[in-house]
Amino acid sequence: MKIIISNLLFLLISFNLNCLFAQSMNYDKQFRSSSDAFFYQDFITTKSEKPGFSKVDVYILVPFKNLQFIKTGQGFTSKYSVVISIYDEKKENLIVEKTWNETLNVLDFSQTTSKLNFNVGFRSFELKPGNYLFRTGVIDNDSKKEIKSENTFRVRELNPTLDVSDILFVTKSDLPDSKILPNVSRNITLTNYGLQFYYDIFSGDSSKNICTVEYEIIDKESKVLFKKSQVKDIKFGKNQILEHIPDLKLNLGTFVLRVTIKDENLRTINVLNKPFFSRWAGLPSSVLDLDKAIEQMIYIASPQELSKIKDATTNEDKLKNFLEFWKRKDPSPNNEENEVFDEYFRRVNYANENFSNYNEGWKTDRGMVYIILGSPNNIDRHPFEYDSKPYEIWEYYEINRSFIFVDQTGFGDYKLITPLSGDLFRYRY
Repeated sequence: MKIIISNLLFLLISFNLNCLFAQSMNYDKQFRSSSDAFFYQDFITTKSEKPGFSKVDVYILVPFKNLQFIKTGQGFTSKYSVVISIYDEKKENLIVEKTWNETLNVLDFSQTTSKLNFNVGFRSFELKPGNYLFRTGVIDNDSKKEIKSENTFRVRELNPTLDVSDILFVTKSDLPDSKILPNVSRNITLTNYGLQFYYDIFSGDSSKNICTVEYEIIDKESKVLFKKSQVKDIKFGKNQILEHIPDLKLNLGTFVLRVTIKDENLRTINVLNKPFFSRWAGLPSSVLDLDKAIEQMIYIASPQELSKIKDATTNEDKLKNFLEFWKRKDPSPNNEENEVFDEYFRRVNYANENFSNYNEGWKTDRGMVYIILGSPNNIDRHPFEYDSKPYEIWEYYEINRSFIFVDQTGFGDYKLITPLSGDLFRYRY
Protein backbone atom coordinates (compact mmCIF):
# COMPACT_ATOMS: atom_id res chain seq x y z
CA MET A 1 0.00 0.00 0.00
CA LYS A 2 1.42 3.31 -1.05
CA ILE A 3 1.36 6.02 1.63
CA ILE A 4 1.00 9.63 0.61
CA ILE A 5 3.76 11.72 2.20
CA SER A 6 3.10 15.12 0.64
CA ASN A 7 0.81 17.97 1.71
CA LEU A 8 -1.89 16.73 4.09
CA LEU A 9 -5.07 18.51 5.11
CA PHE A 10 -6.01 17.70 8.65
CA LEU A 11 -5.99 19.38 12.08
CA LEU A 12 -3.32 18.71 14.66
CA ILE A 13 -2.63 18.47 18.31
CA SER A 14 -0.23 16.70 20.50
CA PHE A 15 -1.21 15.66 24.01
CA ASN A 16 -0.14 14.47 27.44
CA LEU A 17 -0.54 10.71 28.04
CA ASN A 18 -0.57 8.59 31.18
CA CYS A 19 1.10 5.23 31.70
CA LEU A 20 -1.84 3.19 30.41
CA PHE A 21 -1.69 5.08 27.13
CA ALA A 22 2.00 4.24 26.69
CA GLN A 23 2.10 0.50 27.34
CA SER A 24 3.40 -0.39 23.90
CA MET A 25 4.71 2.99 22.71
CA ASN A 26 6.53 4.70 25.55
CA TYR A 27 7.43 7.80 23.53
CA ASP A 28 3.76 8.81 23.82
CA LYS A 29 4.11 9.93 27.43
CA GLN A 30 6.60 12.56 26.30
CA PHE A 31 4.11 14.28 24.00
CA ARG A 32 2.89 17.67 25.21
CA SER A 33 -0.42 19.39 24.63
CA SER A 34 0.30 22.28 22.33
CA SER A 35 -1.34 23.75 19.26
CA ASP A 36 1.92 25.61 18.51
CA ALA A 37 4.29 22.66 18.06
CA PHE A 38 6.81 23.27 15.29
CA PHE A 39 6.58 19.66 14.09
CA TYR A 40 4.90 16.36 14.99
CA GLN A 41 6.13 12.80 14.64
CA ASP A 42 5.00 9.21 14.93
CA PHE A 43 6.91 5.92 15.18
CA ILE A 44 5.74 2.65 13.58
CA THR A 45 7.42 -0.71 14.16
CA THR A 46 6.92 -3.21 11.36
CA LYS A 47 8.56 -6.36 9.98
CA SER A 48 12.05 -6.25 8.50
CA GLU A 49 13.42 -8.58 5.86
CA LYS A 50 16.75 -8.45 7.67
CA PRO A 51 17.08 -11.39 10.12
CA GLY A 52 17.23 -10.31 13.77
CA PHE A 53 16.01 -6.79 12.99
CA SER A 54 12.75 -4.85 12.97
CA LYS A 55 11.92 -1.87 10.77
CA VAL A 56 10.88 1.48 12.26
CA ASP A 57 9.15 4.08 10.11
CA VAL A 58 9.48 7.61 11.52
CA TYR A 59 6.99 10.18 10.23
CA ILE A 60 7.69 13.92 10.54
CA LEU A 61 4.90 16.45 9.95
CA VAL A 62 5.67 20.18 9.65
CA PRO A 63 2.87 22.78 9.32
CA PHE A 64 3.42 25.31 6.55
CA LYS A 65 2.65 28.19 8.93
CA ASN A 66 5.79 27.41 10.97
CA LEU A 67 8.13 27.76 8.00
CA GLN A 68 9.67 30.79 6.28
CA PHE A 69 8.60 31.04 2.61
CA ILE A 70 10.54 33.10 0.09
CA LYS A 71 9.02 34.66 -3.02
CA THR A 72 10.28 33.11 -6.25
CA GLY A 73 9.44 33.42 -9.92
CA GLN A 74 6.82 30.67 -9.67
CA GLY A 75 5.32 31.62 -6.31
CA PHE A 76 6.75 30.93 -2.85
CA THR A 77 9.31 28.36 -1.72
CA SER A 78 10.40 27.00 1.64
CA LYS A 79 13.21 24.60 2.42
CA TYR A 80 13.92 22.74 5.63
CA SER A 81 16.16 19.94 6.80
CA VAL A 82 15.42 16.99 9.07
CA VAL A 83 18.00 15.13 11.14
CA ILE A 84 17.15 11.92 13.02
CA SER A 85 19.85 10.50 15.29
CA ILE A 86 19.28 7.19 17.07
CA TYR A 87 21.23 6.31 20.22
CA ASP A 88 21.32 3.25 22.43
CA GLU A 89 19.28 3.11 25.63
CA LYS A 90 22.09 4.66 27.70
CA LYS A 91 22.38 7.58 25.25
CA GLU A 92 26.07 6.84 24.86
CA ASN A 93 26.50 5.36 21.38
CA LEU A 94 25.14 6.71 18.11
CA ILE A 95 23.58 3.79 16.22
CA VAL A 96 22.50 5.49 13.00
CA GLU A 97 21.75 8.96 11.70
CA LYS A 98 19.82 10.16 8.66
CA THR A 99 19.53 13.66 7.22
CA TRP A 100 17.31 14.83 4.40
CA ASN A 101 15.97 18.02 2.87
CA GLU A 102 12.40 19.03 2.01
CA THR A 103 11.39 21.69 -0.52
CA LEU A 104 7.87 23.13 -0.62
CA ASN A 105 6.49 25.20 -3.49
CA VAL A 106 3.15 27.04 -3.49
CA LEU A 107 1.60 29.54 -5.90
CA ASP A 108 -0.30 31.76 -3.46
CA PHE A 109 0.99 33.33 -0.24
CA SER A 110 -2.23 32.46 1.62
CA GLN A 111 -1.25 28.80 1.31
CA THR A 112 1.89 29.45 3.37
CA THR A 113 -0.05 30.60 6.43
CA SER A 114 -3.06 28.29 6.28
CA LYS A 115 -3.58 25.96 9.25
CA LEU A 116 -4.71 23.29 6.81
CA ASN A 117 -1.42 22.88 4.93
CA PHE A 118 1.31 20.52 6.06
CA ASN A 119 4.17 18.48 4.71
CA VAL A 120 4.93 14.93 5.86
CA GLY A 121 8.14 13.05 5.26
CA PHE A 122 9.34 9.73 6.61
CA ARG A 123 12.42 7.56 6.81
CA SER A 124 12.82 3.90 7.71
CA PHE A 125 15.44 2.39 10.03
CA GLU A 126 16.51 -1.24 10.48
CA LEU A 127 17.11 -1.77 14.21
CA LYS A 128 17.55 -4.68 16.56
CA PRO A 129 14.71 -5.04 19.08
CA GLY A 130 15.32 -2.97 22.20
CA ASN A 131 15.02 0.52 23.67
CA TYR A 132 16.43 3.53 21.83
CA LEU A 133 16.67 7.30 22.12
CA PHE A 134 15.48 9.16 18.99
CA ARG A 135 16.76 12.72 18.65
CA THR A 136 14.99 14.69 15.94
CA GLY A 137 15.87 18.13 14.65
CA VAL A 138 14.02 20.25 12.09
CA ILE A 139 15.86 23.29 10.71
CA ASP A 140 14.22 26.02 8.62
CA ASN A 141 16.90 26.75 6.03
CA ASP A 142 15.97 30.42 5.58
CA SER A 143 15.24 31.60 9.12
CA LYS A 144 17.79 29.14 10.59
CA LYS A 145 15.24 28.30 13.27
CA GLU A 146 15.96 24.85 14.70
CA ILE A 147 13.59 22.81 16.88
CA LYS A 148 14.68 19.56 18.54
CA SER A 149 12.92 16.75 20.35
CA GLU A 150 13.93 13.58 22.17
CA ASN A 151 11.81 10.43 22.44
CA THR A 152 12.58 7.03 23.92
CA PHE A 153 11.04 4.23 21.90
CA ARG A 154 10.92 0.47 22.31
CA VAL A 155 11.47 -1.41 19.05
CA ARG A 156 9.45 -4.63 19.23
CA GLU A 157 10.57 -8.06 18.09
CA LEU A 158 7.88 -9.50 15.84
CA ASN A 159 6.84 -13.14 16.23
CA PRO A 160 7.90 -14.89 12.99
CA THR A 161 4.83 -17.16 13.03
CA LEU A 162 2.13 -14.54 13.54
CA ASP A 163 2.31 -10.89 14.58
CA VAL A 164 1.11 -7.38 13.82
CA SER A 165 2.81 -4.06 13.04
CA ASP A 166 2.16 -0.89 15.02
CA ILE A 167 -0.99 1.04 14.17
CA LEU A 168 -1.03 4.06 11.88
CA PHE A 169 -4.07 6.34 12.03
CA VAL A 170 -5.25 7.64 8.67
CA THR A 171 -7.47 10.53 7.62
CA LYS A 172 -9.39 8.80 4.83
CA SER A 173 -9.95 5.31 3.52
CA ASP A 174 -12.04 6.10 0.44
CA LEU A 175 -9.17 7.12 -1.81
CA PRO A 176 -8.55 5.40 -5.16
CA ASP A 177 -5.72 2.93 -5.74
CA SER A 178 -5.61 1.92 -2.05
CA LYS A 179 -3.72 5.07 -1.08
CA ILE A 180 -3.98 6.38 2.46
CA LEU A 181 -3.22 9.67 4.20
CA PRO A 182 -1.40 9.14 7.52
CA ASN A 183 -2.65 11.08 10.51
CA VAL A 184 0.65 11.74 12.26
CA SER A 185 -0.92 13.84 15.01
CA ARG A 186 -3.56 11.23 15.89
CA ASN A 187 -6.09 14.04 16.08
CA ILE A 188 -9.41 12.40 15.22
CA THR A 189 -12.58 14.32 14.33
CA LEU A 190 -15.04 11.45 14.39
CA THR A 191 -17.91 13.28 12.72
CA ASN A 192 -15.84 13.59 9.54
CA TYR A 193 -14.83 10.03 8.74
CA GLY A 194 -15.08 7.97 11.92
CA LEU A 195 -11.99 6.25 13.28
CA GLN A 196 -9.72 4.89 10.56
CA PHE A 197 -6.41 3.10 10.93
CA TYR A 198 -3.98 0.85 9.12
CA TYR A 199 -1.72 -2.02 10.17
CA ASP A 200 -0.10 -5.18 8.77
CA ILE A 201 -0.54 -8.76 9.92
CA PHE A 202 2.48 -10.96 9.22
CA SER A 203 2.11 -14.72 8.88
CA GLY A 204 5.15 -16.98 8.67
CA ASP A 205 3.22 -20.26 8.54
CA SER A 206 1.52 -21.12 5.25
CA SER A 207 -0.68 -23.72 6.97
CA LYS A 208 -2.39 -21.11 9.18
CA ASN A 209 -4.93 -19.03 7.29
CA ILE A 210 -7.11 -17.44 9.97
CA CYS A 211 -6.64 -15.27 13.03
CA THR A 212 -8.89 -13.27 15.35
CA VAL A 213 -8.46 -9.54 15.86
CA GLU A 214 -10.19 -7.63 18.67
CA TYR A 215 -10.64 -3.86 18.69
CA GLU A 216 -11.35 -1.87 21.86
CA ILE A 217 -11.68 1.85 22.60
CA ILE A 218 -10.64 2.66 26.18
CA ASP A 219 -10.91 5.92 28.11
CA LYS A 220 -8.54 7.32 30.75
CA GLU A 221 -10.39 5.49 33.51
CA SER A 222 -9.69 2.18 31.70
CA LYS A 223 -13.38 1.82 30.82
CA VAL A 224 -14.04 -0.06 27.57
CA LEU A 225 -16.34 2.12 25.45
CA PHE A 226 -16.32 0.02 22.28
CA LYS A 227 -15.45 -3.60 21.48
CA LYS A 228 -15.50 -5.57 18.28
CA SER A 229 -14.02 -8.91 17.22
CA GLN A 230 -13.28 -10.13 13.68
CA VAL A 231 -12.04 -13.40 12.23
CA LYS A 232 -9.68 -12.64 9.37
CA ASP A 233 -8.48 -14.83 6.54
CA ILE A 234 -4.76 -14.32 6.21
CA LYS A 235 -2.20 -15.35 3.63
CA PHE A 236 1.46 -16.21 4.02
CA GLY A 237 3.58 -13.05 4.36
CA LYS A 238 2.22 -9.52 4.77
CA ASN A 239 -1.51 -8.84 5.02
CA GLN A 240 -2.48 -5.17 4.73
CA ILE A 241 -5.41 -4.17 6.91
CA LEU A 242 -7.30 -0.89 6.56
CA GLU A 243 -10.05 -0.59 9.19
CA HIS A 244 -12.87 1.87 9.64
CA ILE A 245 -15.06 2.24 12.74
CA PRO A 246 -17.96 4.50 11.69
CA ASP A 247 -20.54 6.14 13.94
CA LEU A 248 -18.20 6.12 16.96
CA LYS A 249 -19.30 8.74 19.47
CA LEU A 250 -16.72 9.93 22.01
CA ASN A 251 -16.34 12.95 24.22
CA LEU A 252 -13.52 15.42 23.75
CA GLY A 253 -10.32 13.96 25.18
CA THR A 254 -7.66 11.26 24.97
CA PHE A 255 -8.51 7.62 24.32
CA VAL A 256 -6.71 4.40 23.42
CA LEU A 257 -7.32 2.09 20.50
CA ARG A 258 -6.36 -1.39 21.66
CA VAL A 259 -5.75 -4.10 19.07
CA THR A 260 -5.37 -7.73 20.20
CA ILE A 261 -4.35 -10.43 17.75
CA LYS A 262 -5.01 -14.11 18.48
CA ASP A 263 -4.10 -17.29 16.62
CA GLU A 264 -6.54 -19.95 15.40
CA ASN A 265 -6.69 -21.40 18.93
CA LEU A 266 -7.56 -17.96 20.38
CA ARG A 267 -4.21 -17.66 22.10
CA THR A 268 -3.15 -14.02 22.42
CA ILE A 269 -0.11 -13.26 20.26
CA ASN A 270 0.17 -9.51 20.87
CA VAL A 271 -1.69 -6.54 22.33
CA LEU A 272 -1.05 -3.02 21.00
CA ASN A 273 -2.24 0.30 22.46
CA LYS A 274 -2.40 3.41 20.28
CA PRO A 275 -3.47 6.69 21.92
CA PHE A 276 -5.47 9.28 20.00
CA PHE A 277 -7.24 12.52 20.73
CA SER A 278 -10.96 12.85 19.99
CA ARG A 279 -11.79 16.22 18.47
CA TRP A 280 -15.13 17.93 17.98
CA ALA A 281 -15.83 19.58 14.65
CA GLY A 282 -15.58 23.35 14.99
CA LEU A 283 -13.61 23.30 18.23
CA PRO A 284 -10.13 24.88 17.91
CA SER A 285 -7.18 22.56 18.44
CA SER A 286 -5.85 24.46 21.46
CA VAL A 287 -8.89 23.39 23.52
CA LEU A 288 -8.44 19.93 25.02
CA ASP A 289 -11.35 20.02 27.46
CA LEU A 290 -14.39 22.18 26.70
CA ASP A 291 -15.62 22.46 30.29
CA LYS A 292 -12.14 23.39 31.49
CA ALA A 293 -11.77 25.94 28.69
CA ILE A 294 -15.05 27.56 29.74
CA GLU A 295 -13.78 27.81 33.34
CA GLN A 296 -10.57 29.41 32.09
CA MET A 297 -12.54 32.20 30.37
CA ILE A 298 -13.12 33.92 33.74
CA TYR A 299 -10.65 36.69 32.85
CA ILE A 300 -12.32 37.64 29.57
CA ALA A 301 -16.01 36.73 29.88
CA SER A 302 -18.63 38.27 32.13
CA PRO A 303 -20.55 36.10 34.63
CA GLN A 304 -23.61 36.37 32.39
CA GLU A 305 -21.68 35.22 29.32
CA LEU A 306 -20.19 32.26 31.22
CA SER A 307 -23.59 31.26 32.56
CA LYS A 308 -25.05 31.23 29.04
CA ILE A 309 -22.32 28.87 27.86
CA LYS A 310 -22.34 26.61 30.93
CA ASP A 311 -26.13 26.31 31.16
CA ALA A 312 -26.54 24.82 27.69
CA THR A 313 -28.51 21.58 27.89
CA THR A 314 -26.44 19.62 25.35
CA ASN A 315 -22.75 19.46 24.41
CA GLU A 316 -23.67 20.68 20.93
CA ASP A 317 -25.35 23.81 22.32
CA LYS A 318 -22.48 24.38 24.75
CA LEU A 319 -19.98 24.20 21.89
CA LYS A 320 -22.17 26.50 19.77
CA ASN A 321 -22.32 29.14 22.52
CA PHE A 322 -18.58 28.81 23.15
CA LEU A 323 -17.71 29.38 19.49
CA GLU A 324 -20.16 32.27 19.17
CA PHE A 325 -18.48 34.03 22.11
CA TRP A 326 -15.05 33.78 20.50
CA LYS A 327 -16.39 34.75 17.10
CA ARG A 328 -17.59 38.03 18.61
CA LYS A 329 -14.04 38.63 19.92
CA ASP A 330 -12.37 37.94 16.56
CA PRO A 331 -10.59 41.13 15.43
CA SER A 332 -10.27 39.86 11.84
CA PRO A 333 -13.35 37.74 11.04
CA ASN A 334 -12.56 37.64 7.32
CA ASN A 335 -9.60 35.27 7.72
CA GLU A 336 -9.28 31.83 9.30
CA GLU A 337 -7.27 33.08 12.29
CA ASN A 338 -8.84 34.30 15.53
CA GLU A 339 -5.96 36.17 17.11
CA VAL A 340 -7.70 36.88 20.40
CA PHE A 341 -8.73 33.28 20.90
CA ASP A 342 -5.27 31.93 20.02
CA GLU A 343 -3.45 34.42 22.25
CA TYR A 344 -5.79 33.96 25.20
CA PHE A 345 -5.33 30.19 25.37
CA ARG A 346 -1.62 30.51 24.59
CA ARG A 347 -1.38 32.54 27.80
CA VAL A 348 -3.46 29.95 29.66
CA ASN A 349 -1.14 27.17 28.51
CA TYR A 350 1.93 29.20 29.44
CA ALA A 351 0.53 29.88 32.90
CA ASN A 352 -0.16 26.17 33.43
CA GLU A 353 3.35 25.23 32.35
CA ASN A 354 5.18 27.86 34.40
CA PHE A 355 3.11 28.81 37.45
CA SER A 356 1.40 25.60 38.60
CA ASN A 357 1.84 24.41 42.19
CA TYR A 358 -0.96 22.81 44.18
CA ASN A 359 -3.23 24.93 41.97
CA GLU A 360 -3.26 24.91 38.18
CA GLY A 361 -1.22 27.78 36.81
CA TRP A 362 -4.17 29.67 35.35
CA LYS A 363 -5.74 29.86 38.82
CA THR A 364 -2.65 31.37 40.51
CA ASP A 365 -2.04 35.09 40.96
CA ARG A 366 0.88 35.12 38.56
CA GLY A 367 -1.20 33.15 36.06
CA MET A 368 -4.07 35.61 36.41
CA VAL A 369 -1.86 38.65 35.72
CA TYR A 370 -0.08 36.91 32.85
CA ILE A 371 -3.35 35.91 31.17
CA ILE A 372 -4.91 39.37 31.58
CA LEU A 373 -1.90 41.53 30.69
CA GLY A 374 0.42 39.18 28.80
CA SER A 375 4.14 38.88 29.27
CA PRO A 376 5.66 41.64 31.45
CA ASN A 377 8.34 43.90 30.02
CA ASN A 378 10.63 43.05 32.92
CA ILE A 379 10.69 40.63 35.86
CA ASP A 380 12.86 41.39 38.88
CA ARG A 381 13.26 38.10 40.80
CA HIS A 382 14.42 37.81 44.41
CA PRO A 383 14.31 34.10 45.32
CA PHE A 384 16.96 34.07 48.07
CA GLU A 385 16.84 37.35 49.97
CA TYR A 386 18.35 37.05 53.48
CA ASP A 387 15.81 39.21 55.29
CA SER A 388 12.64 38.64 53.29
CA LYS A 389 10.51 35.96 51.71
CA PRO A 390 11.02 35.18 47.98
CA TYR A 391 9.32 37.77 45.79
CA GLU A 392 9.04 38.95 42.19
CA ILE A 393 8.29 42.35 40.68
CA TRP A 394 6.59 42.38 37.27
CA GLU A 395 6.79 45.63 35.31
CA TYR A 396 4.46 46.66 32.48
CA TYR A 397 5.80 49.79 30.85
CA GLU A 398 2.81 50.48 28.55
CA ILE A 399 0.40 50.91 31.48
CA ASN A 400 3.05 52.24 33.90
CA ARG A 401 2.29 49.60 36.50
CA SER A 402 4.30 47.15 38.62
CA PHE A 403 2.97 44.08 40.44
CA ILE A 404 4.65 42.42 43.42
CA PHE A 405 4.24 38.70 44.14
CA VAL A 406 5.44 37.20 47.45
CA ASP A 407 5.97 33.50 48.17
CA GLN A 408 4.61 33.43 51.72
CA THR A 409 4.90 29.64 52.15
CA GLY A 410 8.20 28.91 50.44
CA PHE A 411 6.49 26.40 48.11
CA GLY A 412 6.29 28.60 45.02
CA ASP A 413 2.80 29.95 45.75
CA TYR A 414 3.41 33.60 44.90
CA LYS A 415 0.58 35.86 46.07
CA LEU A 416 -0.16 39.25 44.51
CA ILE A 417 0.14 42.04 47.08
CA THR A 418 -0.54 44.89 44.64
CA PRO A 419 -3.91 43.78 43.32
CA LEU A 420 -5.41 44.49 39.95
CA SER A 421 -8.16 47.09 39.99
CA GLY A 422 -10.67 48.78 37.74
CA ASP A 423 -10.46 48.07 34.03
CA LEU A 424 -7.21 46.12 34.48
CA PHE A 425 -9.20 43.15 35.73
CA ARG A 426 -10.16 42.19 32.18
CA TYR A 427 -8.16 40.59 29.42
CA ARG A 428 -6.03 42.87 27.25
CA TYR A 429 -4.97 41.79 23.76
